[in-house]
This record gives sequence, C-alpha cells and structure tokens, in this order.
Amino acid sequence: MILVTGGTGYIGSHACVALTQAGFEVLVLDNLSNSTAGVIDRIARICGRRPAFIEGDIRNESLLAQVLGGYRVDAIMHFAGLKAVGESVEQPLQYYDNNVVGTHSLLKAMREKRVRAMVFSSSATVYSPTEPMPLSECAARRASNPYGRTKLVLEDMIEDVYAADPDTSFARLRYFNPVGAHESGLIGENPKGFPNNLMPYVCQVAAGVREKLSVFGGDYPTVDGTGVRDFIHVMDLVEGHVVALRHCLASRGLLTVNLGTGQGTSVLQLVHAFESANGCVVPHELVGRRDGDVAESWADTRLAREVLGWRTKRGIEEMCRDSWRWQLNSTQEHCT
Repeated sequence: MILVTGGTGYIGSHACVALTQAGFEVLVLDNLSNSTAGVIDRIARICGRRPAFIEGDIRNESLLAQVLGGYRVDAIMHFAGLKAVGESVEQPLQYYDNNVVGTHSLLKAMREKRVRAMVFSSSATVYSPTEPMPLSECAARRASNPYGRTKLVLEDMIEDVYAADPDTSFARLRYFNPVGAHESGLIGENPKGFPNNLMPYVCQVAAGVREKLSVFGGDYPTVDGTGVRDFIHVMDLVEGHVVALRHCLASRGLLTVNLGTGQGTSVLQLVHAFESANGCVVPHELVGRRDGDVAESWADTRLAREVLGWRTKRGIEEMCRDSWRWQLNSTQEHCT
C-alpha cells in the first residue's frame, strides 16, 4: 500500500489516479485545507476503485503512528505541503510550520514504523536564481523565497535521514510548473479562495469568474518581458512519480531528479496558447514584479531520462485544453 499525503490536492489526486491505474493500493491522508473529500469520489469514478481516505494532518504525530501502525504501508508519496511563492513571502511562518514541521513528523513516524521508501515533492525553486539555463540537478541551490527555502531545508533533512540509515530509499523530485488536468475533466487544480498559481487564474478569467489576469512583471530580460517557466502537464508529472516510486521500491538510495519538459514558455506565450487552443479571450494586464519570482526557469531533463527512462508526452496545447475542460466541468457542477 502507498500512503499519499495531500492526496486530495491538485498533484496528489492525479498521483492517486496514476498509482491506482498502475496497480497500487492507495491510502490518502489529507487535512482538506485546500481541497475537499469529494475528490475521492472523482478518483473512484476515473479508476473504478476508491482509495482509502483518512482526514488528518501530518503534524499530528499520534495520528501518523496510528496510520502507519494500522496499515501495511510500503512507501509514502508526500505532497502535503503549501506551495505558493507569493503567499510564502506574506506568511513565512505558516510555510515553515506546515512544510518543515509536518515533514519532520512524517520522517520520524517512518523511522519508528520502519517504512523504508518515500517519494518527496520538491521544487525547482531550490535553485539559485543566478544559475544559467537549463537547470541541472548539480546547479547551485539558493532559494529566493520562503517556499523554496522550506524545500531546501527538507531536501537536506531527507539527505541526513538517508545518511543515517542507508537501508532507506528516497526520491527528491524537483518540479518545475505543473499545469493541466486529467483528460476526463473530473479532477484538476481547484484552489480554495484566490488562486495563487497561473493556470487556474487564467481559467477563471476565461470563464468570467474574474475580470482579468494580472501578469506580474513585464520587464524581465526574456522573449517578451514576462517570466519564462517550464510548464509540465500534471499527468506527465505524476507518471514520473510512479516511475520514481518503482525505482525506490526496487533499490536503496537517494535519487534527486528534475521533472520538467526542458523547454521554457513565457507567461504571455501560455496565455496566447490558451486562447488559441480553446477559442476564448483572456483579458490581462502587466503589473509590477512579484517578490520572490525569478526571470526564467526551465529544466535539464537528461538525468530523468537516463536514470528513470522518463520523459514528458504532452505539450502546451494539451495542458491548455485539459485545464479548460476541467474549468468548464467544475463551473457547470457549481451551477447545478
């Protein structure tokens, strides 16, 4: 059985689908701070099988002991973290509490209950903003915001835990920019309240839920002045997790790899691609830069190909179409 923390969230829910379809039994632990329990029903509709679900927080050490003691957990896929750069600048203590304290509790429970493998959700924000593109796994690390610094702390914590017990296995997966949704339109990125990530905001503007998109920074030294990112389809991302999980279960060690497409796309290029793919208009305006953002970031993906045999399959057009399908479906359900 695979314990998926944060399994009703955006990436976690898609991982549950990928895991189930790959033949794994899934147990979800989520505090529902940015999701709903109804996601479990949607996963079941897609897969024909319902994952077990426990509502709870990874900072609750007694609960973790009960969960890992009561189920035969072979590995953990850890997504239970706050992940918005801008919000982390405004609320750094909340990010250190949830991300660092929570993961510490999880690693402690793993050691006590002898769970030997973990796939950890890290981030490209751990890299120094002055590193040349594309970013390889050996690039210098120096996060430019509190969110990224929590990931730095956790990467180092995991490395220390592995060094103390080489009979364990960890995969630290450095995400670039996940977007898109499952092709069914049943699950996708559905933040509570104000969207902190680009694609759900684009979708809400296109749907008329919000008036216009604010594009942070139009004066970066990039192709059109807006930030350049490596956007990766969420299903490609989670399929990479399944491959990394199999690697962890088959061998001991500490693996660190980028998960991205290896191509940079500017914010305005993504907006225009969304408009073209879906035949709609996304009103937008350029505003000042946002604290903690970098000008450009995209991945060197050679190591993931060489070690895991993994590469992305889906392009920007599919990311935009799947995101819009999810937005339309979720809007219709809210109106009925």
